[in-house]
Amino acid sequence: MGDENFDRTVVLLLEHSDEGALGLVLNRPTGTHVADPLPGWEPLAASPSVVFVGGPVSPESAICLARPRSEPFDGWTDLVGGLGALDLTRDPDEVGHDVDELRVFAGYAGWAPGQLEAEIDGGGWFVAAPEKADALTDDPDTLWRDVVRRQRGRVQLFADYPADPSTN
Repeated sequence: MGDENFDRTVVLLLEHSDEGALGLVLNRPTGTHVADPLPGWEPLAASPSVVFVGGPVSPESAICLARPRSEPFDGWTDLVGGLGALDLTRDPDEVGHDVDELRVFAGYAGWAPGQLEAEIDGGGWFVAAPEKADALTDDPDTLWRDVVRRQRGRVQLFADYPADPSTN
């Protein structure tokens, strides 16, 4: 696509409707530890316990994905694959026993109605089913390659394609 915001990213689609789509980039960690903007939440953060860039839209906002230990609880909204959004205004000491692990994202990826479909039809995205470990991976630097490699057919060949083809 030629958009540096999405070059070699893995995006978990959280919502898709006639009104558009919303997702989170899963493999763009920052150098900001979760404790810096959100004291008290770092002990629950999945490794690496840093804030991730969730996308270019509203980068000053935070979205928290969390995997609950058991049943859903107040402050948690089910989204996809056993993950949900966690309300970060809650006291981490009150909900911490309900959370297995979490990840905080600054911003999100958003598409207007029909935009994502047009990008997919234009070959801008590979569409793949997520695996449970993808969203909270402890190795975000290899996530894109790992996801592409597990696809079938020609798509998996892109896993070893150099970022700059002229260096091949």
